[in-house]
Amino acid sequence: MIYLAIGSNLPSVAYGEPQANCEAAIALLEASGISIEACSPWYESQPIPASEQPNFVNGVAAVSCSLSPQTMLEVCQSIENKLGRARPAAINAARTLDIDIIDWNSQSIREAALEIPHPRLSERLFVLGPLRDIAPGWHHPVTGIGIADLIAALGQTQIIQRLV
Repeated sequence: MIYLAIGSNLPSVAYGEPQANCEAAIALLEASGISIEACSPWYESQPIPASEQPNFVNGVAAVSCSLSPQTMLEVCQSIENKLGRARPAAINAARTLDIDIIDWNSQSIREAALEIPHPRLSERLFVLGPLRDIAPGWHHPVTGIGIADLIAALGQTQIIQRLV
């Protein structure tokens, strides 16, 4: 299974508020020929690292497709661009949409501008929490550590809140 982390903390001209951007991303992935197998609930989370930017809306989608990882990255970046994603030099900047490939069929992949599993996956409750909702038995493809243990290792340092 392929897992995508989806997040937004800025409104877009086309879709409006961050949750609508995330929902639009799901529709645009489907319109690109990517099958959505499952989608987690949406969560609100504070920016990491902590900053003055707005809170994020985050979720995870389980998808399947016949694309290569590199082509999937291109599709994801195209969708981000459609929603007005700016790519400033500052890392972790606020954004209208972010789609990260966090797992590709439990493989470890390193290609140009692409590292799967996502290198900071294990440090982010806003990814691990929604991933647990749709894949409670998931294990990190490189370390083999189960999702419950990865979440427990984060302690109480991060808080996510499920949106209705």
